[in-house]
This record gives sequence, C-alpha cells and structure tokens, in this order.
Amino acid sequence: MSAHFDYHTPHSWEEAVDLLQDLGPQARPLAGGTDLMILIERGQLSPSHLISLDRIRGWDALQLDGGLRLGAGTTYRQIERGLLPEGPHAALLESARQIGGVQVRNVATVAGNLCNASPAADAVPPLLAMDASLLLYGPAGEHEVPVEEFITGPGENLLGAAELVKEIRVPALPDGTSTAFLKAGRRAAMEISVVCVAARLTLAEGACKSARIALGAVGPTPLRAKEAEQALQGRPLTNATAREAARLAAEATRPISDVRASAEYRRYMSEVMVRRALELCYRRITGAALA
Repeated sequence: MSAHFDYHTPHSWEEAVDLLQDLGPQARPLAGGTDLMILIERGQLSPSHLISLDRIRGWDALQLDGGLRLGAGTTYRQIERGLLPEGPHAALLESARQIGGVQVRNVATVAGNLCNASPAADAVPPLLAMDASLLLYGPAGEHEVPVEEFITGPGENLLGAAELVKEIRVPALPDGTSTAFLKAGRRAAMEISVVCVAARLTLAEGACKSARIALGAVGPTPLRAKEAEQALQGRPLTNATAREAARLAAEATRPISDVRASAEYRRYMSEVMVRRALELCYRRITGAALA
C-alpha cells in the first residue's frame, strides 16, 4: 500500500516537541524508522505527519566520558565502531553486532529500539545490566528515568504526550567490572531472540562486589533477576555460585510459548545462558576459568 503523510524536519528539540504538541496524535517522531516504516507499510499505523529528528544538532553523539552517553540518534553501527570488545561496555557492543544486518544497523537507533518496547529487544538487557537511564524531553522540560522503569509492557513505555528520548546515559562502571551479552535464536544471524541475557560482574578481593543479570524475550518486558544478583553478593564466583544464580534467574522468568520456542525451552536456556554469561564476565576480569 502507499502511505501519505507530511514530513517535518525540526532543527532543535524544542521545535520537535512544539510540532508534536501542535499536530497531536496523528504525528509520529522518526529516528531510524526500521520499525515505524514497516508498520506504516503494513497499514498498522497511518500517521498524517512524520517528524524526522536527524537535523537536530548532536542527536547522534556517542560520548565516552568515564560513563557512556548515547544521543537519541546513535545507531548500532556507531556502537560497533565506537566501543571496544575488551571495554566495560562489551555487552552493548555484543548486542549491537547481533541486531539485523549491516544495512539495518546503519540506520536503526538504540533509542528507537527502547521506544518500540519489544520484550525481545536485544539492546535492553545490556542497558539494564549497566543501570542505564534515559533523559526525556517534553513540554515540561527534561527529566531522567531508569531504563528499568521505562518499558511498561509489550509496545508500551513511559513517554508522555509530545515527549521524546533525548539521550541514553550509562554511569561509569567500577574498576574490576566486566559485562557480557549472549543471544539464542533459531538462526545464527538476523533473528529475533528466543532468549537474550546480559550480565555485569564487579569483583573485589576475590569476591563478587556487585552483579547485574538481565534477560529478554522471557517475559512481557525485559527483566532484572534481582534474587539471583543478591545470591552472588559478597561471595566468590565459583561454578557452584554461578549455577545457583542461574537457577534463580530462570525462576524469575515468565516466558510464553510461541512459534519460535516453548516456555519450557526458554526457561531452560535462561539458566544455561546466565551461567555462561557470568563465566564470561569472570574470565574477562581474571583471565581464568571458574573453579
């Protein structure tokens, strides 16, 4: 089908928000468009106005300043080129490499993936594991929201009327920290996750100072396995403690059965992949395997 809409190119966040307010529910912001344009082509959405954000100065900036700041227009390809495999943000880099093909990653944005609010969004578990937050901008000004609170259900988020994601913020990670991301799908590439897992581990004096475990595609929203995280706190990471945390993480999932996998398989793979992700984090910090 052919879609008809007016196309707007604001040059500032203020102008973009004013347009969203003036044009109302028939207006949609446009970032990479890899999800939005498909929905329009399928007839699932029919906006009268598209507001492209790519003329806003600095909207696609990627900044490493101890922490990490991603402008709303930062693409997955920028992440591939800007982050180091051995760096503390390895989980985000690993998730970026597994999203679509290069053509998609050249235009798809991390912020757009968050706003789409898919339970299987690959970028969300790494951001959860790194305690990321979102800087939102709207008619009332700016305010910050943790990524953990932003996605409220499948396709649903906390964005208010005429509000936009302006920036993704990842705080500086402590010394002795590593992250990892693993994904299971029915194919090796360009596949929606059956299960995806991100882990973050900080070691101090041979024990786990802090841990984060996040999973996608195993519930209505990406989730943190907080009981599993607490089970690691203050303890040496061994095969036994990693397996215990993995079991607790699997118990925290709420998977469904669909055409891609059964709920039982998703729960089983959650346990396997959490254990492997923790092992990978440990090896990246210490250079050794778990005992």
